[in-house]
Formats: sequence, C-alpha cells, structure tokens
Amino acid sequence: MSQYTQGSKRRQKKPKPIHTAEEFGLDVLSSEDDLFRWFLLAYLLGKPIQSTVAANTWKLFIERKVDTPWAIADMPYRTLVGILHEGKYTRYQEVASRSLQTCMGQLIRDYEGSLMIMIESSYDEDEFSKRLQKLYGVGPKTAEIIMRETEEYFARRVE
Repeated sequence: MSQYTQGSKRRQKKPKPIHTAEEFGLDVLSSEDDLFRWFLLAYLLGKPIQSTVAANTWKLFIERKVDTPWAIADMPYRTLVGILHEGKYTRYQEVASRSLQTCMGQLIRDYEGSLMIMIESSYDEDEFSKRLQKLYGVGPKTAEIIMRETEEYFARRVE
C-alpha cells in the first residue's frame, strides 16, 4: 500500500441541515408573505453556499424589508449586491444579485408576483415543481426545499 492511501481517511462531506419554515417563524400555508419568504430562503439555501450564510443573508433581507418580489426586482443592483456581500456571499454576490432580480422579474410577469397563484394554477405537485424550475436560478434542489412546505396544500386538494 502506498503511504498516501495507507491510513488516510477520506473526509466525508457533512450533509446540509434540513431546514423547515417553522424554524424561521414562517407559516407557509396561511400567509402569501410567508410563502414568498420561504421561497426566498429556499432560493438562497439551494445555492452552493453554507446554509448558515444563506440563512443569515435571508435574515438581512427580512430585516431590511426586501422580502417581496417587487422589492428585490426594483432594488438598485448595487444595493442588492451590498446586502449579499454583507451576508458573506463573497465571490458570489454579483451572480446571486442578477439571478435573484431575473427570477423575481419572471415571477412578477408570469404569476403577478404570487407563488400562491403558481400553486393554484398547478394541477399537482409535479406541475408545481416544473413551474418553479422554469424560474431563473431554481433547480431541482431549490424546488425540493420549497415543496417540503407545500405538500400539505396539495394533500388538502385531494381530500
């Protein structure tokens, strides 16, 4: 055995913690505002960045009342970059700013800025997931995070 493989232990990646809306004081099913806040948090958590950085950056958005699609879409680009920088999105703040503003523009244009309209116009969870993933910067992981909190809505529809 080589000296490099003998006794060396591979570092295993620690799995990302699974966050819930309740953990952040959000009631996704009863509040359009909370549904959007959860979407924003999931959007940040779904990116290749530490979950603590994403959560702390999300808190900055909430504290500054930049917690609607319109607030993000209308915010001056440099101001949005500043929030992401303050949240420790170093080296990723410019891309994240453009991505967020593009996504919010789509949400406003296609669903009047309402995730509830998106849910209600989706036949089932699968269609909702596809609609989410048509938004700029929303991939399967982000959609999965969002949908953890909307499952109950679709279950109620079936009853």
